Amino acid sequence: PKKSMLDEYLVMMEEAKKRDHRKLGKDLELFCFSQRVGQGLPLWLPKGAALRDRLEQFLRNVQKEYGYQQVITPHIGNKELYVTSGHYAKYGKDSFQPIHTPIEGEEYLLKPMNCPHHCEIYRSKPRSYKELPVRLAEFGTVYRYEQSGELHGLTRVRGLTQDDSHIYCTREQMRDELKNLLNFVLNLLKDYGLNDFYLELSTKDEHKFVGSDEIWEEATNTLAEVAEESGLELVADPGGAAFYGPKISVQARDAIGRTWQVSTIQLDFNLPERFQLEYIAPDGTHQRPVMIHRALFGSIERFFAILLEHYAGAFPAWIAPVQALGVPVADEFAPHLQRFMESLEEDMVRVETDLSDDRFGKKIRNASKSKVPFIIIVGEEDMSNNAVSFRFRDGSQLNGVPVDQAKEWILEAIAKRVQVNTANDFKAATGQPVDNVEFDVSDTDAE
Repeated sequence: PKKSMLDEYLVMMEEAKKRDHRKLGKDLELFCFSQRVGQGLPLWLPKGAALRDRLEQFLRNVQKEYGYQQVITPHIGNKELYVTSGHYAKYGKDSFQPIHTPIEGEEYLLKPMNCPHHCEIYRSKPRSYKELPVRLAEFGTVYRYEQSGELHGLTRVRGLTQDDSHIYCTREQMRDELKNLLNFVLNLLKDYGLNDFYLELSTKDEHKFVGSDEIWEEATNTLAEVAEESGLELVADPGGAAFYGPKISVQARDAIGRTWQVSTIQLDFNLPERFQLEYIAPDGTHQRPVMIHRALFGSIERFFAILLEHYAGAFPAWIAPVQALGVPVADEFAPHLQRFMESLEEDMVRVETDLSDDRFGKKIRNASKSKVPFIIIVGEEDMSNNAVSFRFRDGSQLNGVPVDQAKEWILEAIAKRVQVNTANDFKAATGQPVDNVEFDVSDTDAE
């Protein structure tokens, strides 16, 4: 409607091209695809695998603190499992064809969902109300036959890993569990650097649901109340729910203003009924638990792509695949540099050192293209003073930092999970006085 809005949109589209995760994934050597392996099946390269592992490990540790129990389920399941859950009737056409065994009538599917497997884990023993809530979590890989034309980098794939959690609780517990769960999700997303949210409430599709209208109304009203109490903007998504229950989805705006669906929370009264899940209540009767489906990332692949585009590949140090890259000004300074890099490695910092025959200027250009948080430079003066120098993503430098102090600052910046793109960011992150250290923006390439 306005030229100024058009101009902003065109700038955003140009920026989006630069941030395309498919291009960045190739340039930064994070992941690739192979026609021999198959369409929509990503291969994680060492640097991408390191970053992905960091994302997963952080969530595992936090979930453990919140009482989640980690489980593992197989990559395939008997077709009858998904018939019982209702997934086969609703999504069978989006699944890979059944695997037939020599036993007549026995068919298996590549796992399209983790929820039925978790229901069977819940059913593996009698449950008492004293055990609830039971919180099961898994990084479970699932497979869906997406059409070739719908595949897109990591955001639409055929093999994806969900950070699935299924919580089984009583009706009395469900409201508090949902409230705590939404806070848990929002705080974790902020740790990953996403801060601008609104919520979307997906309600029943009148042509695709199971269960009674009364159950759906109770579940929808409960989710709506919890969402409104969060204070975030709530947007309606009529008919957007899965067949088994309504959903709150967290919509996050990235660095250039685009909106992505990230976390989802679904309230489900129906799968416990279909799987005949029970717990023994205080009065000795057998009752149905309520099931809450939660995914923080949605899928690891898609969330990875979102973060890659949000940060344009310049990740915060705590999740960067390579956190510090060493560049000696000349070969004679390499031993001093290597000793420092090895000391970082002893404290689990992910490091690399460029010992190639390239000229120093080219090494610095290559290091800058890699978007590594800390480029560690050692020249004659650094070696003489048992120090190192830093170069940051904007070209600013922090020179002559004693090695013990440099290591302490790097570890502190990583521990605080903050973004460090400049020398001043680094100073703010560490909160340390930097006496007798020069901050400047020098063109090291020109050297």
